[in-house]
Amino acid sequence: MVHKSPTRPLTLCDTDILPINFSRETLYRASFYLAFASAVAILLSIAASQVLLGMSLAALFGSRAKLRMPPVWLPLALFCAGTLVSLAFSPEPMHGLPQVKKMFVFAMLLVVFSTVRDVVAARHLVMFWGAIGAAVSCLGVVQFIRKVFEAAAQHRNFYEFYTPNRITGTMSHWMTFAGQEMIVLLMLLAFLLFAPHVRTRGWMWILFAFLLAAAELLNETRTAWIGLAAAGVWLLWRWKPRMVLALPAVMVVLAVVPGGVHDRFVSIIRPGHDDSNSYRWLAVRTGVRMIEAHPLLGIGPDETKYHFRDWMPPDRPEPLPSGYYQHLENLYLQYAAERGIPTLLMMVWLLGMVVWDFFRRLRTLPPGRSNERFLLQGGIATVIAIVVSGLGEVNLGDTEVLTVFLVVVACGYVAVGQRVSSTPLSEQLTKTSRP
Repeated sequence: MVHKSPTRPLTLCDTDILPINFSRETLYRASFYLAFASAVAILLSIAASQVLLGMSLAALFGSRAKLRMPPVWLPLALFCAGTLVSLAFSPEPMHGLPQVKKMFVFAMLLVVFSTVRDVVAARHLVMFWGAIGAAVSCLGVVQFIRKVFEAAAQHRNFYEFYTPNRITGTMSHWMTFAGQEMIVLLMLLAFLLFAPHVRTRGWMWILFAFLLAAAELLNETRTAWIGLAAAGVWLLWRWKPRMVLALPAVMVVLAVVPGGVHDRFVSIIRPGHDDSNSYRWLAVRTGVRMIEAHPLLGIGPDETKYHFRDWMPPDRPEPLPSGYYQHLENLYLQYAAERGIPTLLMMVWLLGMVVWDFFRRLRTLPPGRSNERFLLQGGIATVIAIVVSGLGEVNLGDTEVLTVFLVVVACGYVAVGQRVSSTPLSEQLTKTSRP
């Protein structure tokens, strides 16, 4: 029997508690590695990521460590509550069950914030993202080359062939691929501009950023381009304000150099027959009609999928422009139409709170590069990109994009310093054990 001093905290060196504490600490560490793996795997497979997330959550509960959520837990909880209330009053509640199942993804906030104990671990996660994102980008470039040859073999105009059949990387849809690569690219840029000790193998991280940017261009998702431009202004302005002047030059190059990227860029202002501009405007008008009729609770989660055409304005064009007539192509209209204006405001509150908390913490940091600075700057840039691109797509309604976004938020709050992690892990687990 080992005699323990009453003034010394219990540790794993105490042999009489070793079996219990060792098991709980192992579960806690396993939860961290599984959460880390889940956050990385989302760039490759949603199924693998969610299985790993479930295992991480089970290990975290099994460790009986203190559970922690970022301060955004309140608007998130109210958003989920509003979704459930809207579902309860929906004419077809079964239609909205996929949205209830999607709430499981929010557990990513819990496991990352509870197990990522410092900004160094968060830094490593972004580095893994950069490497894997670059590899996936290479796959996307290969897909693009194959499509060039396919269009040539079929003697078809490449723009008309490619616009409805763009590169997807490892994802099932090109907009999912664009949304993920957008966030990873922004975090990698923040890493390059604000993180310490980047000069070691700096060429490699610059190459990764170049590959991510190339895939994002070739993907030709205009909403992601606009979101990246807005977030890029923020990062450059916070790094070296004069560098913002370089962005107009980049836009001029895209507008002048001929090719598919040029045509897609010009289509933002002058859409062609195969572009979705007309459909997007029709979707906006349809969403407004839904919100006017159901401002408080919406028509029900996922009901736009089944009733989009029922709510189209009577003066709609015939024939209808080509488009995906199942959602409203706008994050804010989608949430308001499905779940009501109050529920939409909870999501807006969450996004605004993230920016406010991150910016307030940035103002207290000492000058110079730091892991905290790059995580916070990257987090703000990510929210800017999501907010701006959300004007033209339902980006947070996509599980793969939402997962990456939640990881960025959790890591940013680790940098904010809301967590209390100075207590040794073994002592923390001992204090939270059940009598």
